[in-house]
Amino acid sequence: MARILIVDDSPLIRKMVRKALEPEGFQIAGEAKNGQEGVNLYKKLKPDVIVMDVTMPVKGGLDAAREILSDFPEAKILLLSAMGDKELIQEAKSVGVKLNLQKPFKPKEIIDSIKKVVSS
Repeated sequence: MARILIVDDSPLIRKMVRKALEPEGFQIAGEAKNGQEGVNLYKKLKPDVIVMDVTMPVKGGLDAAREILSDFPEAKILLLSAMGDKELIQEAKSVGVKLNLQKPFKPKEIIDSIKKVVSS
């Protein structure tokens, strides 16, 4: 099953994502609490999918996605956003982000989204 990197400044959200995915057979490759840690961990771990928050300290999700995708265009990123901001979603797509999911999410939504990203 797919290896997942979770990048979110909220320990609660990281735990929720982990609790949703592990019973489905997904392996959590690592966790980061900001975009810069996420970039560094991606380079080291090369997970199948990154589940990343948009708004974080140090480096936000869009900037981290931009950096990862410029070096690794095959990277599959699922962005989590608290706001249903259409401009943000458009910008994420233009950067190369595969999918966007709005918080709060149901476990089934994140599982289905990751399965969709993995198979794309």
